[in-house]
Amino acid sequence: MGPAGAANVYTREQRPDLLFSKTLPRAPEVTQLSSATVQDRKALALAFLCAAGCVVLVAALLLDRPVIAAAAKLTASSAFVLTAVSVGALLSGYGAVVLAGLVLSWFGDAFLIGTSQRWFLLGLTSFLLAHIAYVTAFVNLGVARRWIFSALVPVLTIAVGVLLWLHPYVPPELMWPVRSYTAVISLMVITAFGTRGAGATPLIVIGACLFYLSDLSVAALRFTEPPFPTYVLGLPLYYAGQLCLAFSVAASSNRDPSTVPRRSAPPGSR
Repeated sequence: MGPAGAANVYTREQRPDLLFSKTLPRAPEVTQLSSATVQDRKALALAFLCAAGCVVLVAALLLDRPVIAAAAKLTASSAFVLTAVSVGALLSGYGAVVLAGLVLSWFGDAFLIGTSQRWFLLGLTSFLLAHIAYVTAFVNLGVARRWIFSALVPVLTIAVGVLLWLHPYVPPELMWPVRSYTAVISLMVITAFGTRGAGATPLIVIGACLFYLSDLSVAALRFTEPPFPTYVLGLPLYYAGQLCLAFSVAASSNRDPSTVPRRSAPPGSR
């Protein structure tokens, strides 16, 4: 056998070893890509569950099915909490505080299933604390003072207009809780604009504004006599806003210095 034939035999003998080698250089990249894809799909599935729960909730309220409405509400609210977890809320300081706001919102939603004034106050308190959590998260992420001052006058003008609109309808014992809540949610919107000025994702501003608009529908339904059920618009705005804030965790991970880097699993560990 000549040198060329020996080389061919050597090549054929070595190919099986290369094929089944445990040190393929691209294996870790394939593993990481697969893990990221699974996380993205999980987050999208949870967002879809939140949207579906919202649709069922609106339909159940229109059909006067309170048990189905309560189950759909808690399902949709649980979905936006899990969405934040799935995109890495536990891996950064910003994400952890936003997650706290989402959890407090979950409790607010649960309390507002009740119809008495006591349950309303509990729900109002939970959402007030949720907005304080959001303000804390936004400030820690970074805000631009110029944007805060630019948003201050229009947002406060709207807040004063809302309070003047509600004043004839709100019972005296609820006036100060409503005023306090209006002040805190207005501060949340103002600081959200501040984050945008500092270069943060627009999801924060969008989420804050949608939340604010949804609360106007809640106030109209709770205290006034609107010509149509305002939750038809308010609930989709609310859940869309919460999902925006949940997804802002992933979009803000590169801006948060407290972000904990993910550890990539070694090849073959899954």
